[in-house]
Amino acid sequence: MNLAELDYTLPAELIAQRPLERRDDSRLLVYERSIGDVRHRRFSELPEELDPDELVVVNDSRVIPARIPIERPRGEVLLLERTGVDGLWEGLARPTRRLRAGRYGPVELVEHLGEGRWLLRLDGEPAGEMPLPPYITEKLADPERYQTVYADPEGSAAAPTAGLHFTPELLERLDMERVTLHVGLDTFRPVSAERLEEHELHSERYHVEAAAWERIRAAGRVLAVGTTTVRVLESLARGAPLAGRTDLFVTPGFEFRRVDSLLTNFHLPRSTLLALVMAFVGVEETRRLYALAIEQRYRFYSFGDAMLIR
Repeated sequence: MNLAELDYTLPAELIAQRPLERRDDSRLLVYERSIGDVRHRRFSELPEELDPDELVVVNDSRVIPARIPIERPRGEVLLLERTGVDGLWEGLARPTRRLRAGRYGPVELVEHLGEGRWLLRLDGEPAGEMPLPPYITEKLADPERYQTVYADPEGSAAAPTAGLHFTPELLERLDMERVTLHVGLDTFRPVSAERLEEHELHSERYHVEAAAWERIRAAGRVLAVGTTTVRVLESLARGAPLAGRTDLFVTPGFEFRRVDSLLTNFHLPRSTLLALVMAFVGVEETRRLYALAIEQRYRFYSFGDAMLIR
């Protein structure tokens, strides 16, 4: 797949800079694959779009307050994940060319791993800022708005943003199950290779309870909330253990074995997330739906609107 097929032009004013006052007031573009039908709804109407036997599966990972400023030189450290060895973390640090192993405030840089990645130690637990993506330039008034309402085990460097639309009241109307995948920045890293197949996707940690997987495996239909949930479910459907790391790279031509419907936000061009959506919907259909969303002035990216693909 050529990188150009993952490209599109988005007016800057459609990049959502802040969450809506109420999470489920966001818009919902519904696409019925079997008949090519498109409907424009509100997220609060999601239960009306699902089958009675549809199991909604969410990623319940909680975002780490991972962005830690440093001085001399002025920059920052972005925590990615605990290594599980000697209290060490892996993180990104900048400006990397001016940094050396040593202490920078609450952070001790231990070893440079290349491409801006470092092994590091912290003083205590993470106490930085929410790691908002760079396209969000406004300060977030309430850090909890970059968490899902069901977030539990802490470990993500970015939010599983499809879940940001749910409210406790809406969840009461759904049959829900949880999986956990701790989101790393590689999920959102732009594809730089000329062909998608040449892009390297680093692995991410996941965990699924045995009882949860039994329910998911036996469900009549499964709605995966977000691309990270898709990667967990499709890894397990291929015989992966209930806990470990997955580097499953979902691209057009992929055979989906457990996901029947997908709920997702609108993704960045040239991203692996957009490639996954194209695998589920089709390349040209995805491009058509994105053009329609732009025409209809949907809000894009982390704090933007959502799309349900059935």
